[in-house]
Order: sequence, then structure tokens, then C-alpha cells
Amino acid sequence: MNRIVRTRGWLVVAELCAALAAPVAPADTSPGAHDDVVRIRQLEESFRCLVCQNQTLADSTAELAGDLRGTIVEQVERGATDAQVRDYMVQRYGDFVLYKPPLKPLTWLLWLGPFGLLGLGAFVLARIVARRRGMPAHPLTGDERRRVDALLSHSSEDVAP
Repeated sequence: MNRIVRTRGWLVVAELCAALAAPVAPADTSPGAHDDVVRIRQLEESFRCLVCQNQTLADSTAELAGDLRGTIVEQVERGATDAQVRDYMVQRYGDFVLYKPPLKPLTWLLWLGPFGLLGLGAFVLARIVARRRGMPAHPLTGDERRRVDALLSHSSEDVAP
């Protein structure tokens, strides 16, 4: 019985491998089909995944990204130009959907925000350092001085030739 189950398991694995290795016929063999596939891929790479935000639609595995890829395919099949597809997506989702949004007053925050945060962080760090430099050094107490001397004499004995 156990041998039969193992044999069936291997048969299922073999069938699965054969199915995956079988050549896939192209869905459309018309002359412009390859151009459309390349064009769709370029369009997908020009849009940002609204869920992942740091990936293009082409690279994202999010469900919304799949829906947006389907929308792009539908529009291309209807004969929309690249500009029309971009306009549709921007009208629906805003400039943020573009992987490289245009530099205009509405997108200044997208373009300049990271530099502003970096500058703010550098300013805060400089203020902290300047404030600490201005602080007076507290003298060591007698007990602290003895501990430091003991540690230094102990470490110098370990290092001495």
C-alpha cells in the first residue's frame, strides 16, 4: 500500500514537471502582438505600485498591481496611446502613480521631501553636537580618579613589552 502511494506521488510530480516544461503557444501571432507586449511592459515599468510604493507595476505581486496591469492591457487593446494611458492613470490615481512624477508644484514634496528631511536631520545633529561641545566637563571625583588610574595602570601592564 505504501509503495503504491509513493509511486502515485512520483507520477504526480512527473506530470507536473512535464506540464511546466511544455512549450507555451503565444496567445496572439499577429505582426503587432510582440510590439504591444513590449509597449505594455514599458508602460507597466513607468507606473508605481500603489501598495508597494517602491516597485513598478511590472515588478509588483500585489493584487492591485495586477488589476492595474489588466487596465493597461485593456487600454492598449482598445488602441489608446501611451499618453492616453498615462493620462487615464494620473487622472484616476494622481501623479504619485507615475514612477517618475513630473516636477511641478503639486509634486515638489515627492521630489524635494527626502532632501528636506535629510537637511533637517543634519541641522538637528549639528545643533546637538554644538550644544554638547558647549557643555562644561565635570571633574572626576576622587573615587572615579582612582578607578581610572587603576584601569590605566592595569592595561599598561598588559601592553608593556
